[in-house]
Amino acid sequence: MKIEANYVDILNREIFPARVCVENGKITSIERVEKSCETYILPGFIDAHIHIESSMLPPSEFARLAVCHGTVATVSDPHEIANVLGVPGVQYMLENVKKTPFKFYFGASPCVPATPFETSGAVLGPDEVETLLKMPEIKYLSEVMNFPGVIHDDPDMLAKIARAKTLHKPVDGHSPGLRGEDLEKYIEAGISTDHEAFTYEEGKEKIEKGMKIQIREGSAAKNFEALWPLIDAYPEMLMFCSDDRHPQ
Repeated sequence: MKIEANYVDILNREIFPARVCVENGKITSIERVEKSCETYILPGFIDAHIHIESSMLPPSEFARLAVCHGTVATVSDPHEIANVLGVPGVQYMLENVKKTPFKFYFGASPCVPATPFETSGAVLGPDEVETLLKMPEIKYLSEVMNFPGVIHDDPDMLAKIARAKTLHKPVDGHSPGLRGEDLEKYIEAGISTDHEAFTYEEGKEKIEKGMKIQIREGSAAKNFEALWPLIDAYPEMLMFCSDDRHPQ
């Protein structure tokens, strides 16, 4: 199959008319052409942090709709279904994704329930989190929302992070407003990302201390307007994500 369109070359920051040849589902060549093209072709989008459950759809139906908008993969935290059903809920998600070629990269949620004041259907302790992390389909430890627990050496929270590090799986962050020495301690625990920065100054500090920042534009929470000025200075340290997308 051959497709002719304006090719958006992300790495070289160039757009040019091209003929893209595809064989057996894989791109075999990209050639410049002289003719002008009206359409564009570019790499699919990987949503760097999202909760599939917020869409009120199972992963297979989420994929059917998301791919129409150019999204071909997600880094997904199954926190909501884990909060209701525990490990079996996450296993359901992993089974459902087998129905679609869309790429889902799920994590193990360390904050179930999110707070001790919450009424949840399940609790994931260090052992349950380790059970999930040992599954090859589980790629990372999901967002560590309990940042006060990290800062104040909560043994349960630190045990979950330690088990992720033992299994060589990265740790995703969640630290709204965290700055200074508290931020440094949070990062030193091994947490490498954050999608909660809501000012330019906060995002810049987190980047300069080594964190990757996910610029979020969800249905409710949005920080694109505050953080987009960081893109030119730190392109390798920024990603885009939705976090939560409502069905409509």
